[in-house]
Amino acid sequence: MASRASRAATIDASAITLSGFCGVHCLARPLIAAFLPIAGTWAEAEWVHKVIVVLALPLSGFAILRGLSSQGWLGFTSLAVAGLVLLIAAAFVEALHEVEMPLTVLGALMLASAHIWRWSRHANCPSDQCV
Repeated sequence: MASRASRAATIDASAITLSGFCGVHCLARPLIAAFLPIAGTWAEAEWVHKVIVVLALPLSGFAILRGLSSQGWLGFTSLAVAGLVLLIAAAFVEALHEVEMPLTVLGALMLASAHIWRWSRHANCPSDQCV
C-alpha cells in the first residue's frame, strides 16, 4: 500500500500536469486557430475550459484539505485557492471574457506553483508528517 506522502505526491503531480495542460491550451490556442482552423474551433469551445476547471477542483480541493493538517499549509493553501478562484472566474464568469486568457494563465501558474511547492516538501520530508 502506498504511503500518504506517495499518494499526496501523485495528487500534486496530477494537478501540476493538469495546470500545465491548461496553460498550454490557453497560450497555444491562437497558434492552433491560425494553423488548423478546425482544431482552433474546438480549442475555442467554452466547454473545454469548464471541463479543465471541473477536473482541477477535486484534485486541488483534496490536496488542500489534506494539507490543512500538515505544518506550513498556509502558503500552499493561499496560493492554491487564489489560483482556483482565478480559473473558476475565467471559465464561468461571462463578464470577465475579455481578460479570460490572462486570468487563466495566472491561475494555472499559481495553482501549479502551489502544487510544486507542496510536492517539493514531500521529497524533503523524512516521514509522512509533511503531507
